[in-house]
Amino acid sequence: MTFASQPDFVAPDGAGIAMAAQVLRAGGLVAVPTETVYGLAARADSDVAVAAIFRAKGRPSFNPLIVHVADLAAADRLAIMDERARLLAARFWPGALTMVLPLRADAGLAASVTAGLPTVALRCPAHPVMRALLAASDLPLAAPSANRSGAVSPTRPEHVRASLGEAIDLIVDGGACELGLESTIVALRAGDGWAQLRPGPVSEAEIAALLGELPEITDLSRIEAPGQLASHYSPGKPVRLDADVAGPDEFHIGFGPVAGHVSLSAKGDIAEAATRLYAALHEAAASPLASIAVAPIPAEGLGLAVRDRLRRAAA
Repeated sequence: MTFASQPDFVAPDGAGIAMAAQVLRAGGLVAVPTETVYGLAARADSDVAVAAIFRAKGRPSFNPLIVHVADLAAADRLAIMDERARLLAARFWPGALTMVLPLRADAGLAASVTAGLPTVALRCPAHPVMRALLAASDLPLAAPSANRSGAVSPTRPEHVRASLGEAIDLIVDGGACELGLESTIVALRAGDGWAQLRPGPVSEAEIAALLGELPEITDLSRIEAPGQLASHYSPGKPVRLDADVAGPDEFHIGFGPVAGHVSLSAKGDIAEAATRLYAALHEAAASPLASIAVAPIPAEGLGLAVRDRLRRAAA
């Protein structure tokens, strides 16, 4: 497929979804909203299409991709779903939970999707636009965040165009993403073992309520899923965390009583902060100020996921 000089925006209506599905079936790249962030979708069963994702993002080949599926039946065709996986799917799918599961030998996915691992990361998204696209294309879709690798994730269509520009074919404009933070990733090990690989909207406590207390410590040196790189979500400027006061050359991202140049949530609502995090980092990146300071964020609940993204942005 030949890329346009700039990707077209299409509405998330029947015509737009049909056009996006046609692009995907032809092996092209489509940016599409999910409830978490905008994803850069390609058909997950095509080596050529998946290679285009890595090329557009400048993503390292050892970093696996999340495959989005329409339902449990589609997941069953790609991975071995044990009782624990079905329990999690019944509770959190469609939604912001990704499971790393044993890959079926006959899954038919492009090898680069799993980065050569014997596992695959699967998510069933809740966003109506992404669900409509899965149904219209009738394909499993590899869809990492629609931005240059390591940069701030996109929560609005204009973030996608600014980051990827002519590298993609189409952007389905679904407005701002609801959650604004990538999915939680949990890996199910042999036996009863499990590990949270990336914190997100579904908390570790919610998972533990179904699977039992976290039985192992994750080896963070081993890349099994997206979002585990030490340096990630970078706005391209130095980032200082837990800053009540900003220096003269720092763009201050506030929270609660710390106002800042822009606030994640003036009322101290951590869910609102998660939704606004990447938009605030994009704004800070565009500021003429040389560096970024971020107000203290509570290290509990969803705040752990927000702090995880900020820690990687500051690395």
